Amino acid sequence: MIDPARFPRLSRIAHPADLRQFDSHELQSVADELRSHLIESVGKSGGHFGANLGVVELTTALHYVYDTPDDRIVWDVGHQAYPHKILTGRRDRIHTVKQKGGVAPFPKREESEYDTFGVGHSSTSISAALGMAIANAQAGNDRHVVAVIGDGAMTAGMAYEALNHAGGMDEEPDILVILNDNRMSISEAVGGLTRMLGRMSGNRTLNALREGGKKLLGDKDAAPARFVKRWEEHWKGMFVPSTLFEEMGFHYTGPIDGHDMDALVSTLQTLRGLKGPQLLHVITTKGKGYERAEGDQIGYHAVSPFDPDIGVVSKPGAVKKATYTDVFSDWLCDMAASDPRLLAITPAMREGSGLVRFSKEYPERYFDVAIAEQHAVTLAAGMACEGAKPVVAIYSTFLQRAYDQLVHDVAIQNLDVTFAIDRGGVVGPDGATHAGNLDLSYLRCVPNLVVMAASDEAECRAMLTTGYQHAGPAAVRYPRGSGTGVAAGEALQALPIGKAELRRQGQGIALLAFGALLPVAEQVGEELGLTVVNMRFIKPLDRELLLQLAQTHEGFVTLEDNVVAGGAGSGVAELFSAEGVVVPILHLGLPDAFQHHASREDLLAEAGLDAAGVRASVRRRWPQSDAPARIASV
Repeated sequence: MIDPARFPRLSRIAHPADLRQFDSHELQSVADELRSHLIESVGKSGGHFGANLGVVELTTALHYVYDTPDDRIVWDVGHQAYPHKILTGRRDRIHTVKQKGGVAPFPKREESEYDTFGVGHSSTSISAALGMAIANAQAGNDRHVVAVIGDGAMTAGMAYEALNHAGGMDEEPDILVILNDNRMSISEAVGGLTRMLGRMSGNRTLNALREGGKKLLGDKDAAPARFVKRWEEHWKGMFVPSTLFEEMGFHYTGPIDGHDMDALVSTLQTLRGLKGPQLLHVITTKGKGYERAEGDQIGYHAVSPFDPDIGVVSKPGAVKKATYTDVFSDWLCDMAASDPRLLAITPAMREGSGLVRFSKEYPERYFDVAIAEQHAVTLAAGMACEGAKPVVAIYSTFLQRAYDQLVHDVAIQNLDVTFAIDRGGVVGPDGATHAGNLDLSYLRCVPNLVVMAASDEAECRAMLTTGYQHAGPAAVRYPRGSGTGVAAGEALQALPIGKAELRRQGQGIALLAFGALLPVAEQVGEELGLTVVNMRFIKPLDRELLLQLAQTHEGFVTLEDNVVAGGAGSGVAELFSAEGVVVPILHLGLPDAFQHHASREDLLAEAGLDAAGVRASVRRRWPQSDAPARIASV
C-alpha cells in the first residue's frame, strides 16, 4: 500500500473521480507525488520509464478535465500509460507491471474500463478514437474522445490516414488529438516530420502573438478576426508549417509546455468545449523529473529493476552473455565489410534490433525509416531492384504490419531481400502485442520465400549468411535473449538450403525441432532414447530426410516456438500427406490463444514446451508403444 505520509494527495486518489475533488492549484503537487511513486515503482519492477515520466502532468490534467471513464482517452504507444494506470485503480499494483499475474505493460481492455483501447503497436490511437467518436455520434451520446499520440508514433502512415479521414468528413467528428512531442522514439525521432515539429515548437514568439490576438479580437466571425486569420495563415506558413494539420481539417492549438500544469488544464478545458476535430501540440521531455533519464533518454527508455538513488548500473564483475541480437549485430558489420552492396534498414528499432554498431561504422548504408514498417519493406524492394542487397532488421510482431508489402512487393517479384526477424516466438513480459508467435505460419505460406529458424548462436550466424547469399527473399527467425552459449565464430559460411541436421539417432519416435526448442528436444530425446532432428528450415523442408525417417519410425513429434495452427509442424504433415505417407504426428507448439505477460520460461512451460511438458505429451500420445517401455526403464 502507498504511504499516506509520503504521498498525502496520491494516497487519496483511487480513481479519477477522487482526483477531480482537488482544487486545480494542487494538481502540480499531485503530479510531483505521482512522478516520485512512478520512479520508485519502476525501480522495483523494471519496465518502460522515460516516456512515462514525460506524461505525468499531461495524464493528471486529462483525468482532471475529462469525465473518465465515460469520456474516452485512447493512448498510443502504450509504454506511456503507467501514470494513467496509477490514477485509474492500479496504484498499489503498479510495481507488478510485466510480471506474471501483475499489471499489464500496456493498456488492456480486460484489465480496466479506463483502458478504452488495447495497444502495443504504435500509431493506432487516432483511428481508434475516430471510430469511437463516429459510433458515439451515431448513438446520440456526447461523450468526449481524446487520442494521445507521441513518442515517435506520429511518423507512421496510419496516423496520417486517420487524420486525413477525420479532417475530411462532411459531418465533422468531435475528437481531440494530442500530439505529445518529446522528439524521441526509442531512439531519436527521425525524418522530415520531426524537423517540421522542431520548427513549430521553436517559434514561440509567433505562438504568443497568435494566442494574444485571439483574446483581443474576440468574436472569430467578426471582420477584424477574419482578416487577421488570413494574415496569420500567410505568415505562419512562412515560419512554422502547422498549416499541415489545419489543411487536413484539424483546428491546431499550440505548441504548449506539457509540464505547465496551469496551461494544460486551461487549454484542455477550452478544447473540451469545442466541436469538430482539434489537435493540441504539447512539448514534453522524455524522462522528466529524473535527471539521469533526462540525460540518457535512450538508455532509460526501458529499464531493469534499479536503485533510483544510484541509477541503472552494470553489476560488478558481471559478464554479459551474447544475445541473438548481438550475433546479428556482429554478422551485419562483418558482412558489410565483405560486401559493399549491403544496406541495412530498421523501422525505428536501432537499439532493439542491434544496429547501433552498424549505424556508427556504416552511417551512409544505414536507414532508420521511423515507425514505418510498410515503407521499410517496400524501400528494401526498391533497393533490391537496383542491385543492392538490403537487410531488413525487424521484430516478428512488427513485421505483421508489413505483411502485404512482404508478399506483394518482395515475394511476388522474387527480390533479393533478407529479413532478420528478432523476437521470434515467445517474448514474455511485454505480453501478447509483442509476441512473435505467428511468423512461421504467416511466412511459410508465401511462395519464393526461404524461411529458417536458428537453434543456437552459431547457427543463427550461418543462417543469416545463407539468407543473404540466396538470390531471392529469405527470412531468418531467432528468439529474444541469449541462446545455448555456442560461440558464433567469425566465418561467413552458408548452410545448404533445405537440409536438416540429424542430432541423435534413436528408435520409435523422431522429435523434429524447429529453432529455439532444439535443446528441449535433445534433453527429452536423450532421456527417452528418441531420434532428434534439428530441422533448421521451415521452408523448404528436408523432404529426403523426412521420407527416410518415415520408413524407420512409428511416429513423429514436431516442436516449434510458434502457434501450432499453420506452423512448421503443419508443413511436415502436408509433406507426408502429399507423398502418401500415413504416420502419426504429434504437433507441439504454442496454443490457439493469446498468452498474457510473464517470463519466457513461464510461458513456454504454460504451453507445455519445456522438457517436462514435452516428455508428458509424448507419454500421453504413445502409451502402448516402445517409447513407454524405455521411459519406464529410465
